Amino acid sequence: MRVVFLHPDLGIGGAERLVVDAAVALDRKGHQVKVVTNHYDEKHCFKETRDLDIKQIKWFPRTIFGHMWALCAYIRLCLAAMYVCFNEDFDVVFCDQVSAALLVFKIYSLFNSNFRTIFYCHFPDMLLTKRESSMKKLYRSVIDRIEEWSTGMADMICVNSEFTASVVRDTFKSLQNHQLRVVHPSLNTKFFDSIKVGSDVDDLISHAEYTFVSLNRFEVKKNVKLAIEAFIELKDLLPEDLYKKCHLTIAGGYDPINAENIRYFGELKKYAEEHLEEAQCRFIRSPSDEVKVALLRSSRAVLYTPDREHFGIVPVEAMYCASPVIAVNTGGWKIHFKKWAPRISHSLFWGIAREKKLTKD
Repeated sequence: MRVVFLHPDLGIGGAERLVVDAAVALDRKGHQVKVVTNHYDEKHCFKETRDLDIKQIKWFPRTIFGHMWALCAYIRLCLAAMYVCFNEDFDVVFCDQVSAALLVFKIYSLFNSNFRTIFYCHFPDMLLTKRESSMKKLYRSVIDRIEEWSTGMADMICVNSEFTASVVRDTFKSLQNHQLRVVHPSLNTKFFDSIKVGSDVDDLISHAEYTFVSLNRFEVKKNVKLAIEAFIELKDLLPEDLYKKCHLTIAGGYDPINAENIRYFGELKKYAEEHLEEAQCRFIRSPSDEVKVALLRSSRAVLYTPDREHFGIVPVEAMYCASPVIAVNTGGWKIHFKKWAPRISHSLFWGIAREKKLTKD
């Protein structure tokens, strides 16, 4: 089978992890796999991607004078879809995140119907943006309509959790009668088991007696500041000598060309410097797989801060590494673990984040 994966930005986030795992698995099964993306940087990627057949389509800018990110993303992936239609032989197209590209495949199917499309929805994009002005509301009304309309064009719509499925049905009224298949992101356990921590990695890991780890992209929606605020409050709950044995590591995906990553990382670091001793808090940008696994294995607890997270692969990875999780009590991962927690051997701590602090039950 010939499979094309269409993805807007092949970085090191959870969505990219899903695409890479699926592509690698199909490739190892003997299928012909091609990944087409608008952006790919070998210095900022999962290392498995270096063995995949990847094509970059960068015919259109990311923004227009720093604005219209969504519109440009739609156009960029539609152009990538056009490249696929005219240059690739394929049986299945797996379209991730941006549904607008399905418009191109729908038109192409009028001339060639020998393929099927799968759209993987992580979360409705229209719920991830603000509408501060009348102009922004008008702009987003068009973008939102395209998103809903094009999503329904897929032969199969997949979502990452029951939580996301419920949100999609509530948000996209025209998809009420469409079947949504819940396909949870996978965990490559063999890869985790194969990772050995060398001395170069060991130098980055805190050897404090009580280490807490936050592992999320440096984006505002990931709510990473909550981890720092909770660690600061811990000082009032512990004796001074015990608190000095605690350490917080903030690690996550960081793209040097992403304005939000740059800005939010700076804000977090400044906030930590103002409220914590330097020896008690460390920041790691874009940790390698080896560093990430070492952090998870060495932590006393992983702090998972995103509110209403769609699925949440970090708690799964942490629990596989035998690290308990303190998490915001909302989102898709909560529904997933309520269902499976009794069967999981490692600990799961249910923390409840209210407003800007972690509170004790």
